[in-house]
Amino acid sequence: MIIILICASLASAVMAYLEGTGDYIDSIIIIAIVVFNACLGLAQEAKAEKSIEALKKMSAPIAKVRRNGKITEIKSEEVVVGDILLLEAGSYVPADCRLIKTSHLKIEESALTGETVPVLKEAQITLKKDISLADSINMAFATTMVVNGHAEAIVTDTGMNTKVGKIAKMIISDKEPQTPIQKKLEEVGKTLGIACLIICLSIFIIGIFKKIEPIEMFMTSVGLAVAAIPEGLPAIVTIMLSIGVTKMAKKNAIIRKLPAVETLGSSRVICSDKTGTLTKNEMKVVDIQDIHGKIVLEKEYNFVLKLASLCTDCVIEQEEGKLIAKGEATEKSIVNEALRIGINKIELYEQFPRIEDIPFDSERKKMTTIHKIGNKYRVITKGAPDVLINSCSNYYYNEQTMKLTSSIKEDINIKNTNMAQKALRVIAVAYKDLDYLPNKIDAKNLENNLTFVGLIGMIDPPREGVKEAIKVCKNAGIKTVMITGDHIITATQIAKDLGILRPNDIAITGEELDKISDECLRKDIMKYSVFARVSPEHKVRIVKAFRATGEVVAMTGDGVNDAPALKNADIGISMGLNGTDVAKNASDMILTDDNFVTIVEAVKEGRTIFDNIKKAVHFLIATNIGEIVTIFMGLLLGLKSPLLAIQLLWINLVTDSIPAIALGLEAPSKDIMNKKPRNAKKRNICRWLMGKNYCRRDNAWNAYIICI
Repeated sequence: MIIILICASLASAVMAYLEGTGDYIDSIIIIAIVVFNACLGLAQEAKAEKSIEALKKMSAPIAKVRRNGKITEIKSEEVVVGDILLLEAGSYVPADCRLIKTSHLKIEESALTGETVPVLKEAQITLKKDISLADSINMAFATTMVVNGHAEAIVTDTGMNTKVGKIAKMIISDKEPQTPIQKKLEEVGKTLGIACLIICLSIFIIGIFKKIEPIEMFMTSVGLAVAAIPEGLPAIVTIMLSIGVTKMAKKNAIIRKLPAVETLGSSRVICSDKTGTLTKNEMKVVDIQDIHGKIVLEKEYNFVLKLASLCTDCVIEQEEGKLIAKGEATEKSIVNEALRIGINKIELYEQFPRIEDIPFDSERKKMTTIHKIGNKYRVITKGAPDVLINSCSNYYYNEQTMKLTSSIKEDINIKNTNMAQKALRVIAVAYKDLDYLPNKIDAKNLENNLTFVGLIGMIDPPREGVKEAIKVCKNAGIKTVMITGDHIITATQIAKDLGILRPNDIAITGEELDKISDECLRKDIMKYSVFARVSPEHKVRIVKAFRATGEVVAMTGDGVNDAPALKNADIGISMGLNGTDVAKNASDMILTDDNFVTIVEAVKEGRTIFDNIKKAVHFLIATNIGEIVTIFMGLLLGLKSPLLAIQLLWINLVTDSIPAIALGLEAPSKDIMNKKPRNAKKRNICRWLMGKNYCRRDNAWNAYIICI
């Protein structure tokens, strides 16, 4: 439609030049309207980009390396393959590297893998070649962060050859899909444009038969083209989308691209990352058990948490008048739970000073601290239940210590398994009191003949309101799918709790996905609701499979690993609080509160905008058909064109734009979230332009009367 307007403007200018009148006002006004439309869209997108800039966070650009036997600090981009990196707590990993020495090294890899818990790294382990990124515990990857311990590593890949670099290549090579509203308006534009040209040509031929001057008929045809095209439509659509952007900004969603406001309203599938979107991205203690099951006695509950809090490396800080634990995720959850019931680790350390410790390592799977209690010593150990139970000879119950038999050990192992099947991360706690310490403080001397106290189960819990939001999506005909780098047991349990994984749905891992062909995946894709332990390539493949069925797909994510899928989806949604800059730049919409619930509000807004745009299109086409009929009737009566091109533009500007914008401000219907999403695959222009009732033959005459 814009192209036809530009052609009409050029034709008008050429005719004015040939006639020597110098009257270029028609051409100037038509071009001015076209430029105005373009400026509106540009200004809105520039405004959104400023909001994104405000969300960006800076990362450390310095790397510590050993070169020629000397330790130096260099810029991250100057790191080369073969450099020896020195990694320590708080530092970013500047390149992919093979670990050669590690000391209690834990690295936060959620940006790449989606896992909440930092990964314990071990240099001495050799792994098979095709191991997944999340299981590569002898490697460190660019853009991840060291949260505990220190290490030395040799650089294996830099820049675009790193894991994050390969993700960047995927983003660059993938072309962004058109949004549903872009496709629909392009289709409408082509239809109206062709219809306009046919009408103009027909009237030109009629005029020639009536022996009207060709130049006069040509100018009449130009005027008719201007009358037929709703030139206000691009501006009106832009204004409506801009209004939607403003509304969404107030509801914690920043729209980067105008059409994205409406796209979400068309979505039939929402592929959501688990960590940080559906869940809080923080571990929380939800279950504490002893040999008889869940502990309900306050004394025993407190005793387990006191021991576990003492055996941590967490620090306690005050934020906004509240005490909060800072440190490794699992330890932090224990200390925070203790704080919740009034147990302060700082006060405990004053009563029971920590005099020695044996740090956690991957071989022992345990951590031990030694505390002074009067003239005696208390050894506290926490670790993996299946390992720690073998170091225990007694168990604690009802303030008494009793013999731990093989049958009781079996009961504890069953409880551990049951808790793990509920997607809980389980830690066992044990202790023993000594009259004196051995000469040599090591695990062999201290981690034996312990007294088992209890099991602590923790999980990254779902966000408030997410379960209800998913139910709303279901009622609205939208399928919610979980795609995560986390373990399938954890993902499946969370998905069941939230209502994502229903009885007939399937959960699948990335390894199993590799064995399925693209054709089979496309055929059965709607059966899957959970994809666990997946890579960035898997995420892109899943999104493409859903889109191949003709569904409009929304994808949420916060990590670098989510960026390619965000770009390939019909609408990519990134997290503003904890999301990476790479994910934000690849997305169409940013959630400033990182909450899935906000997406449901955006869906509602998107559906409202589409309905209102449809009303505006109906109105504009109806009024413009009236202008065509006026000119056509004048021609049949042998009169000159009743209206000039500039007069038609003025009429359209005054009578079209403001009423159409008013239609665009209408409130959503009450049942808008109980309707199924519209089918983006259907291409019935008559239905879209005039509404389904007008497409029936018995209502055709009514449609024409209304248009006139």
